Amino acid sequence: MTVLASALDTSATDYTANREAMLGKLDELQQEHAKALAGGGDKYVDRHRKRGKLLARERIELLLDPDTPFLELSPLAAWGSDYPVGASMVTGIGVVEGVECLITANDPTVRGGASNPWTLKKAFRAHEIGSANRLPSIHLVESGGADLPSQKEIFIPGGALFKHLTQSSAAGIPTVAVVFGNSTAGGAYVPGMCDHVIMVKERAKVFLGGPPLVKMATGEESDDESLGGAEMHARTSGLADYFAVDEPDALRQARSVVRRLNWRKAYPNPSGPVASPKYDEDELLGIVPGDLKIPFDPREVIARVVDGSDFDEFKPLYGASLATGWAELHGYPIGVLANAQGVLFSEESQKAAQFIQLANQRDIPLLFLHNTTGYMVGKEYEQGGIIKHGAMMINAVSNSKVPHLSVLMGASYGAGHYGMCGRAYDPRFLFAWPSAKSAVMGPQQLAGVLSIVARASAQAKGQPYDEEADAGLRAMVEQQIEAESLPAFLSGRLYDDGVIDPRDTRTVLGLCLSVIHNAPYAGVRDGFGVFRM
Repeated sequence: MTVLASALDTSATDYTANREAMLGKLDELQQEHAKALAGGGDKYVDRHRKRGKLLARERIELLLDPDTPFLELSPLAAWGSDYPVGASMVTGIGVVEGVECLITANDPTVRGGASNPWTLKKAFRAHEIGSANRLPSIHLVESGGADLPSQKEIFIPGGALFKHLTQSSAAGIPTVAVVFGNSTAGGAYVPGMCDHVIMVKERAKVFLGGPPLVKMATGEESDDESLGGAEMHARTSGLADYFAVDEPDALRQARSVVRRLNWRKAYPNPSGPVASPKYDEDELLGIVPGDLKIPFDPREVIARVVDGSDFDEFKPLYGASLATGWAELHGYPIGVLANAQGVLFSEESQKAAQFIQLANQRDIPLLFLHNTTGYMVGKEYEQGGIIKHGAMMINAVSNSKVPHLSVLMGASYGAGHYGMCGRAYDPRFLFAWPSAKSAVMGPQQLAGVLSIVARASAQAKGQPYDEEADAGLRAMVEQQIEAESLPAFLSGRLYDDGVIDPRDTRTVLGLCLSVIHNAPYAGVRDGFGVFRM
């Protein structure tokens, strides 16, 4: 039998403490998400509504098929920066006329939807996801273009947005623009480079230069409508393919465009009934300790995420601090790698490399569940080849061709973050739990290393060592690294695709697996069989 048996005691003091700590982190996360939902604040939201316009997320809701989910991406983008949380744009994946689509929507309540440096990064990440998974894209446009005070950070890299749109079209991936308001200057090229363009009557304004700029550049007097209005573009310039009388009509027409794309996924969705996990997903709240130095069994997580809690473990007695095995999730086959006790030894590294090769032989996507402090250090382990074995695992991850998904549950430190398919290793999606932390090493370890180096330097110079200054330095460094390791900080920099409630993990991963199967993929074929590590 491969169905996991749970040893989780939900009446234990530790479980209760873990659950309370996680709920506290979720409350904090909700407060940060609320900042993104608030857009530019009540004043600008009210002004937008008085103009008879829908908010960005309301437009998305009307666009999507009724009662279907929207997987929002990077909602905390720009967190901790000088720009509003959310980066004045909403991005995500939703179902339109039965087709999974990448959706981007400018938030016009934030500086008129103008793009800042984090808007670009968020848009680029959305494009990466859309391109890798061959998703038709729908762009809900209302933006005044670049946020001019930050133009030095936007103008040069920003041109890639138009390149991405044309490359998608060249790859046969449809692009649709729905213009609700301003689409000015560089923003005019978004509809200009999309396959299908819909503009809203007396609302859409698409021009390279507005009347003030035209006046300054040429001396010509003009008005918004004759220069770039929806009716002009529908009747005269031909830029608009469809003319909508209002916003709901524009969204209806966008749905109609998608319905006629004749779009098909590369692989069909799983057929037949799917078994739910045998254990309550709510119990995921109490598994990860508040103190990540305390280990936990990732099989308790796997048992609450995969179909029927059925996990066929690979090499269960070898390299026991990394659990590997086969399962299904919402009917999709997956291979799972999950850190058990935090540290990766040579055995775990070799086991992972072999398992990744097997997944590539079988064309099975891989799921990485992170809780690692990195690869083991020390004389015994260096002499035992930890570097070459760790390199073997990283090599396997780097060159694997099947889709990868990553979830940071707890610690994700050092090169262990790389071996477990961190952001730099191009997972199709990467999400974090509120309990996650990621950095080059733990705060105490990093501060301690700096202290040892400084102490050795003073000793080499024959100088006395200032113990009081050392204590202050260590405290400052620990505080800095702790703050920079937290999920909101990392998510703000788009090092993940979102911080999720653990209870939503199965649903989020199921949506991701469905998205992945839009594009064909195959495991790496190198002419060799699987090497036994």
